[in-house]
Amino acid sequence: MDKNNGIKYKSVSLPRLNNLKPNIESTALKLMEEAGELAQLIGKFRGLNGEAYEMEEKEVIDKISEELLDVAQVAISMMFVLEETYNVDIEEKVNRHIQKLINKKYIKE
Repeated sequence: MDKNNGIKYKSVSLPRLNNLKPNIESTALKLMEEAGELAQLIGKFRGLNGEAYEMEEKEVIDKISEELLDVAQVAISMMFVLEETYNVDIEEKVNRHIQKLINKKYIKE
């Protein structure tokens, strides 16, 4: 979807995990774990660990997508923790983050 002078956005709506009681520490550790799993999968696929890896590219891309969504889910969980425990206004933070990306010339208006 195009918004704001041609800048493209990807929106992902993931649920609050209501059967867990995460805190900032447990969520940060889980985020690192999931990011590590994503990196490990990419490394194996690219042969960076020295092992031969027999998997079709389509299957690898599918697994990468799944791991990336695990990372996103944990990031969303941390946003809920920040909002509910520390009263952080995530919408304001997102707006400031986008402005930072524009200021650093990562995206152009």
